[in-house]
Amino acid sequence: MSNIASLSVYRILRRPIVTEKSHDLKDNAQTLCFEVAANANKTQVRQAVESIFKVKVAEVRTINLEGKMRRRGRYSGYLPDWKKAYVRLKPGQKVPEYTEV
Repeated sequence: MSNIASLSVYRILRRPIVTEKSHDLKDNAQTLCFEVAANANKTQVRQAVESIFKVKVAEVRTINLEGKMRRRGRYSGYLPDWKKAYVRLKPGQKVPEYTEV
């Protein structure tokens, strides 16, 4: 298992979550949504977003989600557990597009 302090910013932010809900939050509430490393804390998520997107972060909220059960015919299994982070930007910050980075 890797040390939490040795995670790079690109290992902390795994991928952006692009759904209708996250798109509405991005447009209306200046909030970005990411899948993050399970062992990353709010401070690390804040620093990663600020260094990658060059914006100021006002608030970070995280949630741990359990993996869903999936089936293929008679075989079943669970997807892995994962962590989601909602990152709200400070007022006046330009909301980045994910393709600009």
